[in-house]
Amino acid sequence: MTALAALIRRDIKIALRVGGGALIGVLFFLTVVVLMPFAVGPDLAQLSRLGPAILWLGALLASLLTLDRLFMADHEDGSLDLITMSRTPLELACAAKALAHWLAAGLPLIVATPVLGLLLNLDMVATGAVALTLLAGTPALTFTGMIGAALAVTLHRGGLLMAVLVLPLSIPVLIFGVAASQAAITGPSSFGAPFSILCALSLVSLVIGPFAAAASLKHGLD
Repeated sequence: MTALAALIRRDIKIALRVGGGALIGVLFFLTVVVLMPFAVGPDLAQLSRLGPAILWLGALLASLLTLDRLFMADHEDGSLDLITMSRTPLELACAAKALAHWLAAGLPLIVATPVLGLLLNLDMVATGAVALTLLAGTPALTFTGMIGAALAVTLHRGGLLMAVLVLPLSIPVLIFGVAASQAAITGPSSFGAPFSILCALSLVSLVIGPFAAAASLKHGLD
């Protein structure tokens, strides 16, 4: 447990330092949301309708942008070999690294959502609904993306492969995240059903992701 806590603290420190990648994701998320009103135009009602989808799409792309560093930096400096050879089960180490990545790169996106919601003409209820769905759904993006990051870490041009692998797996999260947000804002469909599916996707990815990522790392590093 101490080793896992140390691994989480280490990864958060690396991610938050200059060039660590977490800030890049937040800036990308900010850029997507700020540019979108210029593309959609001055129609505030339309901007408000599209707001949840814009925020979710920005969060998805920002997550993909930072996921390639989940294992790549450790592979480059050799610490990934130490992690795989340690007495701590690799599945738990992968889960700890994904949790650290979500805390450093995913949680700031949720914190920034209320501010960015103002740029999309969302009221407090709508912004809160989107932030709640992002809180429930972004762990699924991280733990699913971890599988692609593990597959791509030992391959040439693996970043492109990771995007190809992860995007299809992320589509259900995007669909139910936007559906739950829209249901909470405009109705009349129920918020509970898509939100429950979104939570289920995160739980399933939390269970499957570490085992799939550990198997990919063992196979790729052999």
